[in-house]
Amino acid sequence: MNTMRKLPIGIQDFEKLRKGNNVYVDKTMHIYNLLQSDAPYFLGRPRRFGKSLFLSTLRYYFEGKKELFEGLKIAELEKEWVQYPVIYLDFNRDGYSNIDFFNKSLDTNLSIHEEKWGKVENETTPASRLIGLIHRAYEKTGKRVVVLIDEYDKPLISTMENSDLNDEIRTELKGFYGVLKAEDANLKFVFLTGVTKFSQVSVFSDLNHLEDISLDKRFAEICGISETELLQNFQPEIQALADENSLTCEQAFAELKKRYDGYHFAKESADIYNPFSVLKTFKKLDFAYYWFETGTPTFLVNTLRKQNYDIRRFEDDVIVSADSIMDYRVENQNLMPLLYQTGYLTIKEYKQNKDAFVLGFPNEEVKYGFLKELLPAFVHDPIQTGNFSILKFLQQIENNDIEGFMTSLKAFFAAIPYDAIEQKNRDEQYYQHVFYLLFTLIGQFVQTEVKSSKGRADAVVKTVDSIYVFEFKMDDKATAEDALAQINNTDYAIPYTIDHRKLVKIGVEFSQTEKGVKRWVIE
Repeated sequence: MNTMRKLPIGIQDFEKLRKGNNVYVDKTMHIYNLLQSDAPYFLGRPRRFGKSLFLSTLRYYFEGKKELFEGLKIAELEKEWVQYPVIYLDFNRDGYSNIDFFNKSLDTNLSIHEEKWGKVENETTPASRLIGLIHRAYEKTGKRVVVLIDEYDKPLISTMENSDLNDEIRTELKGFYGVLKAEDANLKFVFLTGVTKFSQVSVFSDLNHLEDISLDKRFAEICGISETELLQNFQPEIQALADENSLTCEQAFAELKKRYDGYHFAKESADIYNPFSVLKTFKKLDFAYYWFETGTPTFLVNTLRKQNYDIRRFEDDVIVSADSIMDYRVENQNLMPLLYQTGYLTIKEYKQNKDAFVLGFPNEEVKYGFLKELLPAFVHDPIQTGNFSILKFLQQIENNDIEGFMTSLKAFFAAIPYDAIEQKNRDEQYYQHVFYLLFTLIGQFVQTEVKSSKGRADAVVKTVDSIYVFEFKMDDKATAEDALAQINNTDYAIPYTIDHRKLVKIGVEFSQTEKGVKRWVIE
């Protein structure tokens, strides 16, 4: 049974949400808390986390639209409701493919406000036009100006694979955003949202009085949905979801938590659910991986491939220093802060003695969605690779047809295009990567480089009734028999001998000169 309540999926305008009688998770208490300081603010959050909606909420608050806030927390706290001039700039659009589009985006943003506050002919640069807007708005109203900028860094993130264009845009933004410091005396409130802090842009080098609240415990729940908010605001939707999927409410909630919960935005933070995925689940009454409908930046995938990064590390958690987690520096090519900022990794733990964060996948949606995005970067299209059939492969695993699924694996690796990854990177680690991705994505429980008392097994795959222990070797160094002997001589399989499931040991030999699996032996 579907719910009749309206859910604000994709709605980023607060007025539209409220007048449309959509369900709203009240975040207005955070507005009151922000106003306790006169500092300009920056908030970094992943895409589809409600940054634009919160910025829109700030806009209508400063425009004095009291009627939109009836029944909300801020209505109890605010007594004056003063109307201020607001300059709202939105860079959340696609297509920053050349400098002309970027300039047009700047022009469109400024022209909207110039229609209201006027323009002077000698204001020819974006920076001079912004200064003119601030001055005229202040002069005409007698009130200092509010500046709200949504996705300030979208032009930079969109052009990260085009270094020349990225540098050109960065230079333009340096002067444009520098206005916010120069005009501080004329500004009532400044709030910028984005994904990351680019240290080369003056917002974070020259604008040193900007207060970054991205990791501030007080504002950890400013976007997204906390567990408390989920239970308080969406009981009808949880019930409908449970009914549709023949679950109890407790089971439906557990499934929501497993798939969409687990984000943390401070050293100590409540679990935060991805709001876009939760709302889509309630609308569709179906558990799926909705966040990835909006796409993964190709820059991230391509850089991980080029760096031949050991993606299995994401399972073991990654450590990032506290001072670097919100600061992305292009020159050092360290993607871990950016993977956190974009939402693919989240804070799992804070290590005070190291002043560092432990990062990992927040939930199943992100883990499996991200790995699915990565696999084609290593093998192109895994479903259509040669004669390999994913359905046949699954059936062979379920039937414990070892020779069958090893033959399928050989066909899979053999069909990987020559240019899918550089030949120099087709080493044992590369094959471990692909093996890990393939088995993880088909739903088997796979572990790679599993520790025992005497070493590490390359991979362990667990099915309902079997456990497979794999060891990989390149044929220029060892044989399949050597791999099997290593499993036995180092007792890799001993931890699984007490398990009720059938134990299978497989030594696999990869060819250095010919692509993929060369031979295997089974015990």
